[in-house]
Amino acid sequence: MNAGTQASIGVAIAGIGFGEAVHLPALRATNTLEPVCLWHPIKERLIDPCQKYNLPGENDWQKLLANSKVEAIVLATPPAPRFELAKKALEAGKHLLLEKPVALNFNQVIELQKIALAKGLSVAVDFEYRAVPLFMQAKRMLDQGAVGEPWLVKLDWLMSSRANPDRPWNWYSQRDQGGGVLGALGTHAFDLLHWLFGPTIQVGSHCSTSIKMRKDPNDGIPKKVTSEDLVLAQLMIAGTHQNAEIPAQVTLSAVTRQGRGFWLEIYGSDGTLLLGSNNQKDYVHGFSLLHSNPGEPLISISPDSDLAFSRTWSDGRIAPVRRLQDWWGESIQSGIPMIPGLVEGAASQKVCDQILESAASGQKIFLR
Repeated sequence: MNAGTQASIGVAIAGIGFGEAVHLPALRATNTLEPVCLWHPIKERLIDPCQKYNLPGENDWQKLLANSKVEAIVLATPPAPRFELAKKALEAGKHLLLEKPVALNFNQVIELQKIALAKGLSVAVDFEYRAVPLFMQAKRMLDQGAVGEPWLVKLDWLMSSRANPDRPWNWYSQRDQGGGVLGALGTHAFDLLHWLFGPTIQVGSHCSTSIKMRKDPNDGIPKKVTSEDLVLAQLMIAGTHQNAEIPAQVTLSAVTRQGRGFWLEIYGSDGTLLLGSNNQKDYVHGFSLLHSNPGEPLISISPDSDLAFSRTWSDGRIAPVRRLQDWWGESIQSGIPMIPGLVEGAASQKVCDQILESAASGQKIFLR
């Protein structure tokens, strides 16, 4: 049992992959949560991880939900089954931590939100960049007026994870299965913009697929890729500074060889703030935050001491996920709504949906 003033909350992890690599070590380090079971629909996939971590395994979802030791579930499956699994879990009274995209469309997220509210359950969404010290520092500085009135926001997220045409066809290649760069990167990107500045009120976009065919690993036959690997989006954000609207340019790519990674540029009336990293292997380690006042050079900023991690791992993803899990545990125990949760997940998913609509129609979409 983890240290703390209350009994630990029993948590099952659904999904072997990110769940095992990141969520499990993070859970073991939290103050309020305790891993009690692993779930995967294929029983054989559970043998090795259950033996390795000395945890029971389950491949029947209804039996998992009937397990009284399981009070909460980390749902880290591929996107397509996530909605139905989450819906059944909420109906069974389980708190949830959902990977993103939360569901396949905005309406599904709203349905989950209604059930969670009716049941009084805490649902977290793994927007873990909100828990990274330099991102939190950027948020603090913006709130303190570090750039004055934001005039322009530019976010480039240029990765190469799908640039190899020999990568096999799978769910990521299929838009109707939740695949594509919007679900992988866009959900994070739009949540960050909403958190830092305010809600999106207008969208114009272009989506494309650079690698149009990939081989099915089962038979070697090339199959069509229907998910996007490149998104160009122009957003208008309802900023809070003197009710000013903020133009934001967002470029997302999973096929940029030697891409420069994540870079957020914020230009305002009283300064400039840059946050970014060229590290494509670890999306937490390697970030830098730079700030300048008018007429002065950029200087490097370190996070305030109260924002620093108490512990880090070689895999940079674990520390922010652990911090977000701690927030979730506190939300479960206190009954205070979780942030980021389904409200934030719905807002991000709505922008993703509208980007696809804008790209298909060639028209700007107004969200208010």
